[in-house]
Amino acid sequence: MEELIALDQTILGFFNGSDSLYVDGLMLVLTNALTWVPLYIALIVVIIKNNETMPQILLTIGFAVLCVLITSVLSENVVKPYFGRFRPTNDPFIKYSIDVVNGIRETKFGFFSSHAANTMGIATFVSLLLRSRKLTWLMMLWSLVNCYTRLYLGVHYPGDILAGLLFGAATGFGVYIIYNKVYRRISLNIKFISTQYTSTGYCNDDINIVFGVMMFTLLVASVAAIFV
Repeated sequence: MEELIALDQTILGFFNGSDSLYVDGLMLVLTNALTWVPLYIALIVVIIKNNETMPQILLTIGFAVLCVLITSVLSENVVKPYFGRFRPTNDPFIKYSIDVVNGIRETKFGFFSSHAANTMGIATFVSLLLRSRKLTWLMMLWSLVNCYTRLYLGVHYPGDILAGLLFGAATGFGVYIIYNKVYRRISLNIKFISTQYTSTGYCNDDINIVFGVMMFTLLVASVAAIFV
């Protein structure tokens, strides 16, 4: 265990901080949940446009929200208090050697990472829902970018991130399995075979909306980082 902890600290040292004030600001912007509100709205728009009835829409959005609730509630209220593993920025043995940005140390405990679990849970659920390969890559990359910001800011160990990613992926997959069974009861079981639609019936042109919003969000974030 001591060797694993030492490895965790060594890997963290590779990712934590830099000499760039601009990168510091960019990481603060990207790690903020409010930055990604346009992405969430874009996903909701795609769901609304590609489902025919209000029960279908509410069911789909509801299960997506369920992913976040499960990962957040369990992480913050069960797992972190139970394991009681200090965040690097609060660990009495190394906290003064951590590169802290703007004095941010966050809450006391950090295992496992809520950011990693939340984003990977949503990424997994959305990937299974839309069945678009390019969107899957985009959502996975989005989750990993969020994870990188947590390491950069020193508020999580790599082990916290890895455990969060695994829990998030398992949650997203499990929630989708339940969602799919319920959805089939209220919808026609239609197989889509067309270059215009994914196998689950989502329009490829609508999926491009998510790409556009993601690129715009990153552009805004890159400018906003200058003023942080």
